[in-house]
Amino acid sequence: MPQKIDIIELLLSRNLITQDAIDKAKEESKRKNLPLEKTLENLGFVTEKDIARTRADALNVPYMDLTDYAIDPEVIKLIPEDTARKCKLIPLFKIADTLTVAMADPLDISAIDKIYNETGKTVEVVVSGETDIMNAILQSYKISEAIAKTVDDIGAGLEIEIKRTGKKGIEAIEEVPVVKAVNLMIMQAVKDKASDIHIEPNQNVLRVRYRIDGVLHEVLQLPTRLQPVIVSRIKVLAGMNIAEKRIAQDGHIEFTYEGEKIDLRVSSYPVILGEKIVIRLLRKTGVMYGIKELGFTSKEFDLFNNIIKQPYGIMLVTGPTGSGKTTTLYAALQEINTLERNIITLEDPVEYQMNILNQSQINPKAGWTFAAGLRSILRQDPDVIMVGEIRDLETAEIAIQAALTGHLVLSTLHTNDAPSTATRLIDMGVEPFLVSASLIGAIAQRLVRLICPNCKEEYKPREDIIKGLFPDKKNLPVFHRGKGCKQCSYTGYKGRLGIYEIMVPNDEIKALIVSKAAPEVITKEARKMGMLSLREEGLYLVTEGKTTIEELIRVTQDEVIR
Repeated sequence: MPQKIDIIELLLSRNLITQDAIDKAKEESKRKNLPLEKTLENLGFVTEKDIARTRADALNVPYMDLTDYAIDPEVIKLIPEDTARKCKLIPLFKIADTLTVAMADPLDISAIDKIYNETGKTVEVVVSGETDIMNAILQSYKISEAIAKTVDDIGAGLEIEIKRTGKKGIEAIEEVPVVKAVNLMIMQAVKDKASDIHIEPNQNVLRVRYRIDGVLHEVLQLPTRLQPVIVSRIKVLAGMNIAEKRIAQDGHIEFTYEGEKIDLRVSSYPVILGEKIVIRLLRKTGVMYGIKELGFTSKEFDLFNNIIKQPYGIMLVTGPTGSGKTTTLYAALQEINTLERNIITLEDPVEYQMNILNQSQINPKAGWTFAAGLRSILRQDPDVIMVGEIRDLETAEIAIQAALTGHLVLSTLHTNDAPSTATRLIDMGVEPFLVSASLIGAIAQRLVRLICPNCKEEYKPREDIIKGLFPDKKNLPVFHRGKGCKQCSYTGYKGRLGIYEIMVPNDEIKALIVSKAAPEVITKEARKMGMLSLREEGLYLVTEGKTTIEELIRVTQDEVIR
């Protein structure tokens, strides 16, 4: 077996990266505590495929691109999914007694020995990118199929248990496959990177939908007879009252999948056909984005970076639920988080756990509200305060007083655009002169889905759409969309990126705020100083081939053309 290689030196010798890129990546690698190889990839200096090909060439091992590779289902059965995930490999094909597997690290002898011991086959190795391997695992080991196969077992098992023991309903749940079905349902949602699971009783089916990249997708239909046992199982796990079906309830489940701790927030809601369940998945140790990864243009990046480097004042991020506001705040905190600063947060809930920061979660039942927490924070000698959301006048007033007395305050607010932020605070009851004096930046944002790079193709949108957004027909860009493939579950989209509207109040805007000017008047002044709307910013992504016109319209349809 070949000896360990220095992949960084090889990439440098092949001119795939520069020494300057390595130096920049080393700093980022140390700050984020990530391997240098992974950091180079995250920063866009080199692709995962470049790394995999270089590793394969150096070790004289074949390279395999798995993007469109169809794996025989019979071969998949030779290696359990848990083994494939832990060893970061996937079986490709079998010839006689030789099994060929794709691995991210072909020098992992223990993984190769494990496959040999489990299959009894001689193992041949090819090299593939880790992301390609994990995507292939996701596509090849379909949990939803296992759920479907479990459905009949649930019904049959429940009938057998009732006949055998006399138990009915929830009493028999622990003894039938419903436990497995619920676990599989959650595991598939984690695999698909869903943010929410919706379990909804309908007239003829129990429908299961996942929210992925902000859009709901139906993934499963179950017989309606299973609705009571599945709902009861989830309520038992969440510590909710299974006997109470007439009112809404909340609960939570601590779930661990492949070593990752995930907090499941469960909500039940009575509907005419039973109870609807929504489960929100919060990844405590998920990947956090730096401000360079949020999708800012160079101008927006400079504006945002300047705002969060201010010694005091309040910055507010606005947008609807699910528009990425919390991600933006965490990116800002990550940028300014140092041992020289005392940063304290008050959140609902704590979505990511960060080093050095002092994070607290509100508990209204115990009286620990945003307002109560803010008062206590001010006695903790803070430099920076992050408040999850400003919901009422009391919280707004304390946050603004903190901003005026030498603290940098970061928070979120529900408005449609950046200029409306000041008006919203005044409508809540905050004095206009306090808003004017404290507000150092207002940022409205949305998340647009990105075209899947694997099935990206050119196309021509409808004439009326082009005319509305690109009045100059002579200089039209080349439009792209995703055709739909395995990699994007045939949606045409994969991943999301933010678009932003940033307002930094100047003297004229501050005067308008004091005079209680209407949002459209403030908007007019902000546009004079160069502020672009969300839709205008999003058009850059369309012209660069990163998203579609239809997607941009979908996420900015509430925008008033100004």
